[in-house]
Amino acid sequence: MTDSEGANADAGEPAPDHAPDPELDEGPSVSDAEVEPEGAGGRDVVVPLALYKRITVFSTLFAVVAVLAGFILLDTATGRASRDLNEVNVVLAVAGLLSIAAGAAVYAFSTRFRTAGMGNPKDGES
Repeated sequence: MTDSEGANADAGEPAPDHAPDPELDEGPSVSDAEVEPEGAGGRDVVVPLALYKRITVFSTLFAVVAVLAGFILLDTATGRASRDLNEVNVVLAVAGLLSIAAGAAVYAFSTRFRTAGMGNPKDGES
């Protein structure tokens, strides 16, 4: 660094064009924090592509099975919606509703994962 560049940096002037600006944010990368805050408390988790594929496949599979099992339990508890209210198996109905909710929650949380190259459509990235 020459004396004039040092004087400019001390005077609060911007760094020369060839020097990297330490305050310039180049956006998220894999080396940055794994979890990034977004919007109203939401978070995206950046993972490698192989892990992203596994998360997507298995969480979708679990979510579909849980929701289908929940509807089967609910259908069994209500006798295909033909039983009177006092004949409904409440425990089985609640288990069915909880299974549906669990499947929805797993699917919702699995959408938080992304790879380093994926953008967020809300931010205008692609």
